[in-house]
Amino acid sequence: MRAGLTRRMLVASGLLALVVSAAFAVLLLSIADLRASERSAFHSEEVLVAANRLERLIVDVEAGERGYLITGQNSSLDLWRSGQAAFPQQAQTLEQLVTDNPGQLALAQQIQRDATSYLRDYSIPLVDAARRDLVAARTPAAVDEGVRRIDAIRVGFDQFMAAEQNLAAARQTRSDTAAHRAIVAAAAGLGGSVVLVVLFAGYLSRAIVRPVRQAAGMAGRLAGGDLGARLPEHGAAEIGVLERSFNTMAGSLQASRAELAASRARIVAAGDQARRRIERDLHDGIQQRLVSLSLELRAVEATAPPEVRERLSEIAGEMAEATDDLRELSRGIHPAILSEGGLRPALRALARRSVVPVELDVDLPARPPEQIEVAAYYVISEALTNTVKHAHASVARIDVRAEDGALHLSVHDDGVGGAAPGHGSGLVGLTDRVQALGGTVAITSPDGEGTTLLVELPTARHDQPS
Repeated sequence: MRAGLTRRMLVASGLLALVVSAAFAVLLLSIADLRASERSAFHSEEVLVAANRLERLIVDVEAGERGYLITGQNSSLDLWRSGQAAFPQQAQTLEQLVTDNPGQLALAQQIQRDATSYLRDYSIPLVDAARRDLVAARTPAAVDEGVRRIDAIRVGFDQFMAAEQNLAAARQTRSDTAAHRAIVAAAAGLGGSVVLVVLFAGYLSRAIVRPVRQAAGMAGRLAGGDLGARLPEHGAAEIGVLERSFNTMAGSLQASRAELAASRARIVAAGDQARRRIERDLHDGIQQRLVSLSLELRAVEATAPPEVRERLSEIAGEMAEATDDLRELSRGIHPAILSEGGLRPALRALARRSVVPVELDVDLPARPPEQIEVAAYYVISEALTNTVKHAHASVARIDVRAEDGALHLSVHDDGVGGAAPGHGSGLVGLTDRVQALGGTVAITSPDGEGTTLLVELPTARHDQPS
């Protein structure tokens, strides 16, 4: 079974979090390396400064010593004395700074030994001798010995500083590498995050947003009456369940509507058949008997004595009126002219009987199916009845035409308007009859501008052999 949306989103979110976390981890490690490299660079700078200070103290001692030998003035020994006094502490500081580097520590200790030997074995004895005999202390041998010792000390300092500078360069290289790694990690993390976010958004759009939008659109169509709306059933997990459930619901509604439409059509057809049967029974039964009785009365009247002839004439007249009333009643139940002549003559008869003048335009190349014909007649009859009762119109216009597999009816009057489909059983029954046959009804009735009824009845699916 395919994983649910919750699990998929958790997996995708976990993958995104993993990539982002890895990128940030590499970035944090690189930042830590940068900080360590920065500390190392600062430490190297401290070591070089301490070495420079120590070397400057040795130079100060040498300069004070040379100044005294040249001038013989005791003031020249001030620099010499201060250099000697500061040398031990500075030498100790330098050693402490390089205790974590055995090579540099060994060079610092060697410099300290050479400088201490220079002070103890050469400089101090030379100054003491110069105090006793300045000229004797200025011998070339003594001067050369001092130069040799100082050169040896400087070589030691040069080696120490060169080694420290190499260490600083190596640390700088590591720092640059760490910075590059941090940049690469940040760029890779950002790029990977963007790619995953885009992929995740695309997946959400394809797997959730798009199907939900389709479902919303189909739900709108379904709410608008299009029960044939269906969703493609290729969604994942819960979305697939939603699509299948929607289609099942739409199918059930469509089947229910089809059953309801069929039931309504059967009810309308049964009603029409019952009306036709009643009309036929009235015409062939009671009406014929009344006509026969009227003829018999007329025959009796012709031979009756004068004193009863007038009364028989009155009875025959009343029977003729009753026959006419019965004929009008049967015509209202189901006009025989509709069955015999079709919609055109039936509508003409309807227009002639209307109290409101009627302009009739019928364009029918052939008779429509019986159910459609009967429905059209009663729709127009009900519309004219409403016009007479409520519209206060001076004229009504009826247009009937067959076009594009449907029968189009239009009934318009110039009355007061204000008709509403939900008000009055006539319009409700009219609408039910039309919808039962799969047709549509539209009523436009603004106040003071008359009423227009537009009806469309499909004829193609009701065609049947006569």
